[in-house]
Amino acid sequence: MSIICQEISTPEDMQACFALRRAVFVGEQSVPAELEMDGQDASARHFALKDDDRIIATCRVRRMGSAAKIERMAVEKDCRRKGIGQELMKYVLQQLTGVGDIQLLKLSSQSDAVPFYERLNFKKRGPEYMEAGMPHYEMTREL
Repeated sequence: MSIICQEISTPEDMQACFALRRAVFVGEQSVPAELEMDGQDASARHFALKDDDRIIATCRVRRMGSAAKIERMAVEKDCRRKGIGQELMKYVLQQLTGVGDIQLLKLSSQSDAVPFYERLNFKKRGPEYMEAGMPHYEMTREL
């Protein structure tokens, strides 16, 4: 087992990230495919955690002025609750800290994932709301 976090740079890895996102969001959580593939991927940075050569976790980051929004965090079903998502998030946070003018990190957390992001120093902002048929909270972390 050889685990590595990296920014995605090849079309093959990008397709593997998309496949994992489809499996998690469309397959498991019944998110409509057109919401999952929202046309924003080309302007985002994509990150993944690989076990050997298999992508088992992924997310994307989009710049929004002086903020960066972390989105589409997905971990393979068999790999959850093993620290994989936290490992990827720590890598992404390291890549975003001290980069240019990014002052704020944002994300939209499914309500049941709020404690996961709170352990990474994100804080809830505002009331719970519905997105893709699931309850979410906006969360932020200042850099």
